[in-house]
Amino acid sequence: MQVARRYVLSGRVQGVGFRYFAETLAAREAVHGWVRNTPDGRVEIAAQGEAEAIDRFERGIRHGPAGARVDHVDVEMVTPTGRTSGFIIR
Repeated sequence: MQVARRYVLSGRVQGVGFRYFAETLAAREAVHGWVRNTPDGRVEIAAQGEAEAIDRFERGIRHGPAGARVDHVDVEMVTPTGRTSGFIIR
């Protein structure tokens, strides 16, 4: 079953390769969507895929890459669009 979620992560999540980490993790899990830095120092992610893949993706981003420190993750369930356009860094 396809699910979609929007994440906003705070902590030391910029300047540590977080967007590239998320892109690699998404490719491994066949998750589609995008990741971007926000002006206030957080990272925002829109992700869509099979429920189990999204769960694995979420576990990964909650830890982040080496050098990152994820203090808080806001998660919003959203309606899947059905698009399978890959995963991009914005």
